[in-house]
Amino acid sequence: MPRRTVTMLASTLMLIALLCAGVFINVPYSEMSPGPTVNTLGQAKGEPVLQISGRKTYPTSGHLNMTTVRVTGADYKMNLVEAVYGWLAHDSVVVPHDTLYPDGKTEEESTQENAEEFSQSQESAKTAALRELDIPVQTRVVVSTVLKDKPAEGKLHAGDVIKAVDGTAVKAPEDVAKLVGKHKPTEKVVFTIVPAKDAAAAEKAGKEPVGSEDIAITTEKAEDDGRALVGIQAGPDHTFPFTIDIKLADVGGPSAGLMFSLGIVDKLTPGSLTGGKFVAGTGTIDENGKVGPIGGIEMKTVGARNAGAEYFMTPAENCVSAAADIPDGLTLVKVKTIDDARKSLDKIREGDTAGLPQCTTG
Repeated sequence: MPRRTVTMLASTLMLIALLCAGVFINVPYSEMSPGPTVNTLGQAKGEPVLQISGRKTYPTSGHLNMTTVRVTGADYKMNLVEAVYGWLAHDSVVVPHDTLYPDGKTEEESTQENAEEFSQSQESAKTAALRELDIPVQTRVVVSTVLKDKPAEGKLHAGDVIKAVDGTAVKAPEDVAKLVGKHKPTEKVVFTIVPAKDAAAAEKAGKEPVGSEDIAITTEKAEDDGRALVGIQAGPDHTFPFTIDIKLADVGGPSAGLMFSLGIVDKLTPGSLTGGKFVAGTGTIDENGKVGPIGGIEMKTVGARNAGAEYFMTPAENCVSAAADIPDGLTLVKVKTIDDARKSLDKIREGDTAGLPQCTTG
């Protein structure tokens, strides 16, 4: 057999062996790719994404799309060949497995956490939108979580409204920890609360809850710093002057907050924010309208452009990484607040795109 043929055969066999090895060698990586985008002004599974009742709404046009990222599951074992392909592909990103599932977090735990963040982002989006329109929003402090096997278990419940601690009125969630922290472990602290069921009934009736009750709880010593604790997490709860429902399933995380808030503003104001243009975007939002960074920005811009978006609302802190690889035909608009986003939408609607604050790599 000629030497050249032998060399080619040996090379081919070696390549096959390497490919086979690559298929069976697992690597500690996961993959992120563009997920579906949803128009917050439109419908999902046959019903409007944003449903507002008890307040006049106005017709909208165009798109204000929220964007998502697909990720491989916590139990998925990526092989070397898939990792190399992902590194070379334009429409996917390979990242260390622990980036998506830190501390051995299971897929179920990650899904639950994402669902909770998604629910909180909806409340923040509603509050930010209404405050942007100078519509009053009432805020109260509630029990967000009761930790298992802690003193408050069975005495306080999620949704209980915290009116006072030791007779001192509570104005913000952080007040609760400060007031409890004034005690020494094993001392009693008194919570003045409105039970969750009474608060919910009053809210449904459009009234303020009447009456409250005092609950004494014996504190215990925190394992980390020795301070007194009862084992709850307090958080804000907002009461809106009309009903806003966000109907979107199978989505998690906080990154749709900005686009939900813009969709709500659009429906509550005359005219169209987009002027009929296709705008997509991402970003967390707090109750005061500040836009925060998110993960997977590169995949979200690709997904938005694939869906037809011309403009992409980009959190300022994500601008540098997003601008490193901008899909053709997509303009990245830099935003820090909901007010920034509205002003940029005014420019897009009026055709003044030269004045848009755009993302750059510098």
